[in-house]
Amino acid sequence: MPIKTSGLHHVTAIGGDPQRNADFYLRTLGLRLVKTTVNFDDPGTYHLYYGDGSGKPGSLMTFFPWKGAMPGRLGNGQATTTSLSVPETSIGWWKQHLAASGVETSQVRDADNNADSEDTLTFCDPDGLQLALVAHPQGDPRDPWDTKLVPAEHAVRGLHSVTLSVSKEDATAGMLTDGLGLGFSHQDSNRLRFAAGAGGAGALVDVLVTPDAPNGLVSAGSVHHVAWRAPDEPTQAAWRDELLDKGVGVTSILDRQYFRSIYFREPGGTLLEIATDEPGFAIDEPLLELGRALKLPPWLEPDRDQIQAMLPKLDLPGENNPELS
Repeated sequence: MPIKTSGLHHVTAIGGDPQRNADFYLRTLGLRLVKTTVNFDDPGTYHLYYGDGSGKPGSLMTFFPWKGAMPGRLGNGQATTTSLSVPETSIGWWKQHLAASGVETSQVRDADNNADSEDTLTFCDPDGLQLALVAHPQGDPRDPWDTKLVPAEHAVRGLHSVTLSVSKEDATAGMLTDGLGLGFSHQDSNRLRFAAGAGGAGALVDVLVTPDAPNGLVSAGSVHHVAWRAPDEPTQAAWRDELLDKGVGVTSILDRQYFRSIYFREPGGTLLEIATDEPGFAIDEPLLELGRALKLPPWLEPDRDQIQAMLPKLDLPGENNPELS
C-alpha cells in the first residue's frame, strides 16, 4: 500500500525577465512574494516563490527566471497547464481584471460543459506559460493574500490542479496511483482526472492523452517540475525507499532550506518532486517581511557579494511598493 500525498506542494516553472515575472505574479495575479532566493544549483539565477500570506504548501508557484532564455515548447512529457483556484463568483471579475492588464483570455468555459462543474478561464503569463483560473463549486476555504490590486474576495486561493500531457496514459496513471497514492476520479474524452484523498482544489491532477503531439521542450514559459506534499522528513524517507523498491530512479534527499526534496520522473516524462511541508518560509525572516530581502542558504552565504553582483536588480514589495505588502 503506497504512502499517499495529501495534494500539490508547488509548481516550479522557468521564466524570462525576472522583473517582468515578478510584476505579473504580484500585480496581475495578486500573489505574495514569500521568498527571494537563488537557484541552489545555479546561484546566478533567482528562485522566486509566490503564494499566500505565509507560503503554505499548495499555494506556491515558483520560478527560475533566466533573462534571455529561449522559449519552451508545450508538448508531451511535461506539465502543460497550471490551474489556480479562485472563488466561484469571481471568474467575471478576473476576466475584466486580466483584460485591463493587457492579458488575453479565453472565453469562460461554463460549468455546464465541464465534468467537474468548474468555470474555467485560461490565459498565458508574459513568457507563454499556460495558466487557468478555476472556480471550484464546492468552494475553497484557504485564506488568500489581500492586496489593493487584487482584493481578498476575488483573490487566488492556491493551486487547483496541474495537467500532464502524455502520449500514453497507462504507465503515468500507474505512477500516480501506486507511486503517489492518488485515486482515479473520472475520464472526460482524452482527459483523465486523479485526486489525492477526497480531492478538491489543490489535490488534483489531469492526464491529457495526446498521442500525436510532439514532445515538449522545457525552457522559458514551461513547467520545470511538479511537487507533491509529504508531511515530514521521516515520511519522505520512507517514501523514497518505497519508490526505490519499485525500481524508480529517485534522487537523494536534498536540502531546499524551506523543505526537503526528492525528484524522479513519471514514465510519461514529467519531472516530479516530493517536498516536505516543514520547515516553511519563516525560518530565516519574519512573517511580515517575507520576500523583501535576498535570502541565501548557509553554504552560499560566504559568496553573497559575488552572487548579488551577478543577479539583476529587482523592484520588490516594501516601502517602494506598499500596494503589494
